[in-house]
Amino acid sequence: MKFIKNKKNILFLTITIIAFLLITLSFTTSFGMQNYYNTGFSTGLVTATTLNVRSGPGTVFKVIATVKKNDYIRVFAGVGDWYIVQVEGDYVGAVSKKYIKPIYPNNSNQTQNTNISNNINNLSDLTNDEKEVFNLINTQRTNNGLSALKIDNEVQKVARIKAQDMVDKNYFSHNSPTYGSPFDMLKSFKISYKTAGENIAGNSSNSGAVNAWMNSSGHKANILNGSFNYTGIGVVSSPKYGKVFVQMFIGK
Repeated sequence: MKFIKNKKNILFLTITIIAFLLITLSFTTSFGMQNYYNTGFSTGLVTATTLNVRSGPGTVFKVIATVKKNDYIRVFAGVGDWYIVQVEGDYVGAVSKKYIKPIYPNNSNQTQNTNISNNINNLSDLTNDEKEVFNLINTQRTNNGLSALKIDNEVQKVARIKAQDMVDKNYFSHNSPTYGSPFDMLKSFKISYKTAGENIAGNSSNSGAVNAWMNSSGHKANILNGSFNYTGIGVVSSPKYGKVFVQMFIGK
């Protein structure tokens, strides 16, 4: 009886392996045989109200996540009429390219990107993370009919100091135990303004932080506040969140 039982187990295992190989081969044939191409940009803006992220480049593949209008996604490559992307929650899948607006084309003649970049007093003064957040924020503003923000060098320094203070002192609050409120901090660094505001975030990615802000009414109100015309952005590595983000806004 024991020998017969083992034979059944072996037969069942063999059938299972064959079935798995057939499924894997079928998936590889339908997904892997298509030609990938470089899109020329790494960040896209969702234009559909709700967009399905699928497990492969086609409507026959199952939905693994959804993204909303004005969310940012990371774009790795193109496959036919689909983009292979990464979205919030670290899901990797495919979305229809007709609902994605390129944000960082490698064409320096793109008017919108050129106009945004010209609002930086000295581009080399910003880290790559700060540049990306700056451009993502200004894309949201220009898409909503507002003028792009400019970098104020002094506000930029204060935003960085606040972000580093949050990491060093291990707190997450607008009120710093070192500098007080954002308004107290701006005043202590002798920065004059008519209006001011601050957004903070803890996130593993730059686009994730901006998405979180845009999905929060208070933070979104700061980003789309027409009375603000200058900003400073601090992004500091954090063992707790991945990165800590501080964006200060002022109106002059």
